[in-house]
Amino acid sequence: MPLPQKHTYTSDDYWNLPEGERAELIDGQLYSMAPPSFYHQKLTGEFYRKIKNFIEASSGTCEVVPAPFAVNLDAESKNWVEPDVFVVCDKSKIKDYRCIGAPDLVIEVVSPSSRKMDYSTKNALYANAGVREYWIVDPEKERTMVFYFEDDAAPAIYSFDQPVPVGIFEQLTITVKDLLK
Repeated sequence: MPLPQKHTYTSDDYWNLPEGERAELIDGQLYSMAPPSFYHQKLTGEFYRKIKNFIEASSGTCEVVPAPFAVNLDAESKNWVEPDVFVVCDKSKIKDYRCIGAPDLVIEVVSPSSRKMDYSTKNALYANAGVREYWIVDPEKERTMVFYFEDDAAPAIYSFDQPVPVGIFEQLTITVKDLLK
């Protein structure tokens, strides 16, 4: 839900939010973020663990980062998001407390308060920013929608009991149902 619009917000507004308040800055508008549920946190933690273990086992050089961690998607600094989990293979994009530039993979776990944002606003934002792969994990619908933006194709849809191929890592598949055991 967007905060009341007074004007176009900037990076300064984003970085000067009151202590403990979380929001994302998208096209100059601040969107407050509700605290995640236990189920949401368990699922994002398991995605992080699964990808981290894969990268370490394959001696990979990519970094996997869980929320909250700020990602600046544009050089104009009008878009700051906090994906639930993201992977960056160009480590020069990672700074002290932010990522500058598009991640290679973004995973968003849908919450009741984030449904519209994850399916439409962030989908377009990530596609335009150069994210290679975007997962929308929807616990209510028990499905994962995967956009392989480099392929410019329709999204692939997987039920939670189907293995989902991770496009940026040829050898990795993730079955969401297995993460929830």
